[in-house]
Amino acid sequence: MIRARLVSVRVPVVATTRPKRPGERDGVDRIFLDPAGFDRLVAADELLEWCRIGPYRRGVPRADVRAGLAEGRPVLLPLDLAGAFAVRDAVPQARLVLLAPPAYRAEPAVAAAFAHAVAHDRTERAAAELVGLLGSPFLAPARPPPSG
Repeated sequence: MIRARLVSVRVPVVATTRPKRPGERDGVDRIFLDPAGFDRLVAADELLEWCRIGPYRRGVPRADVRAGLAEGRPVLLPLDLAGAFAVRDAVPQARLVLLAPPAYRAEPAVAAAFAHAVAHDRTERAAAELVGLLGSPFLAPARPPPSG
């Protein structure tokens, strides 16, 4: 829904160790890896963040995020709170937006990590607010630090 309204937004392709589902395409829907391949990405610090979900792992490749930011495009990472904090640790200048249920009241430490909060009361309204933020200077893409 977000990409349909704001074509400049980049959503990185997530790497995963789970099996491919019918209709999914490797490198398009997900990057499907065996556990050893995923371990290599972790060891090489090529994932911005990663986590275990049941028996599988998933992670966001740094290269895809850096490419979007280098192009001046906003990058949308659908993450849980642990993933958002991992991104905050890895990229302190990242501008995080919390998408939360309407009655959710974030603890002060959680709220402080996010530049903005969007209440997910109605999908259309929340998507419109998020698109407005992504397309505004408020969330202009942070440039990645030069690699050295």
